[in-house]
Amino acid sequence: MQARICVGRRKNAVSRVKLVEGSGKVIINDRDIEQYFPLDVLRKDVLKPFEVTDTLGRYDAYVRVDGGGVSGQAGAIRLGIARALVAADEDFRTPLRNAGLLTRDPRMVERKKYGQKKARKRFQFSKR
Repeated sequence: MQARICVGRRKNAVSRVKLVEGSGKVIINDRDIEQYFPLDVLRKDVLKPFEVTDTLGRYDAYVRVDGGGVSGQAGAIRLGIARALVAADEDFRTPLRNAGLLTRDPRMVERKKYGQKKARKRFQFSKR
């Protein structure tokens, strides 16, 4: 298998995932996954495509991610890994699609409006 680079996006985070056959290590921005994501929930979210396809120890993932926060970055990496797995083996498309891992989450932050404190929150109204 040749190394494929796939892009994943979530909120404002963008990840580039390079998948190669190996021992199952995940390197994110030159750091191990345990160092980059100290929360167990985010690590499980990132590794979910491997669990769905039963390839947890077969591939190494080298990831570059920037923008957004930790949750958005984890979602971007998850989508990138899922897309790279499909590029590696087309048989993975059905289980990943059924698990909802190939769908890009379209939700974005709503913009702040003029004359308001935030997107929907108004300034306090004073009658007198």
